[in-house]
Amino acid sequence: MQHLCVLLFLFACVTLRSGVEGIGVNYGFLGDNLPPPTQVINLLKSINIQKTRIFDPNPAVLKALEGSGISVILGTRNEDLQPLASDLNFATNWVITNVVPHVSSVNFAYISAGNEVIPGQLASFVLGAIQNLDSALKALNLNIPVTTTVSLQVLGTSYPPSQGVFTEESIQFLRPIAQFLATKEYPLLADVYPYFAYASSPEHIQLDYALVKNTADNVIDGDLRYSNLFDAMVDALYAALEKVGQAGLGVVISETGWPSGGDVYATIDNAQTYVNNLIAHVASGKGTPRKPGKVVETYIFALFNENQKPVGTEQNFGLFYPNMTEVYHVNLTPMKK
Repeated sequence: MQHLCVLLFLFACVTLRSGVEGIGVNYGFLGDNLPPPTQVINLLKSINIQKTRIFDPNPAVLKALEGSGISVILGTRNEDLQPLASDLNFATNWVITNVVPHVSSVNFAYISAGNEVIPGQLASFVLGAIQNLDSALKALNLNIPVTTTVSLQVLGTSYPPSQGVFTEESIQFLRPIAQFLATKEYPLLADVYPYFAYASSPEHIQLDYALVKNTADNVIDGDLRYSNLFDAMVDALYAALEKVGQAGLGVVISETGWPSGGDVYATIDNAQTYVNNLIAHVASGKGTPRKPGKVVETYIFALFNENQKPVGTEQNFGLFYPNMTEVYHVNLTPMKK
């Protein structure tokens, strides 16, 4: 079995040996059969993935990242948002515990205060948590951007993209958060899933449009033309940010992907098509119609199929099975602009 794992690992090294600009991968932990973190980080290195995102400060994963050259988006647990927001000492201890021991040998790209909690019961704590973490980092002479991650549930309108606007429930939280982030020149992190939009309304959305096949200008929005749903969703978020006075705020796509099983639209072929087309699109450097020429830093969800997630599509977003064999092949060869 050990020899088989080595052979599989070497196969991954050969078939996925080059990376692309702007692309990272989410590394989730919700599986009872996942490889040890050291093997996972070696896998990322072998496929030249230079960016990853983790959802909580797992000490073994942070240790494995040391010296790897892989940058990481580090998330806080949602349950820590209230104490982070209300107690600067708690925020300082969080940084001392989870960041300081690794900061000399791990590149922390961003810290995300919470994941998809706006709108919701924890939304009121996000800004305070961001501010306290930022203050704690600055007091320790650490320059790591602090932000939060939103789903596109924060949008009340997203079609056409120029009409993107935040919901009434979300805008009260996102207006001051966006203002703070813009002042600091930190980006907002956003999870963008054309799959969910398509699966909820297949009669109104063309599959090729959702799969980034770029076959034609599917949506015309004033002077802007959209040939894929990903760009349209990202630009709807940009439009909403413009409407709260933050046209210059950067956006990082912290999650996107397509499941390979679990429903009729979640096939290996569709997942492979979406992920490969999206990688090529991001790597082209074309940006979106609203922000042309700006590489959209994007993190594919996810590295592994995770068997402790809800049964169905949620267990089938991985690029790899837990034994580190490919679910489907991903083309990570850099594209020339």
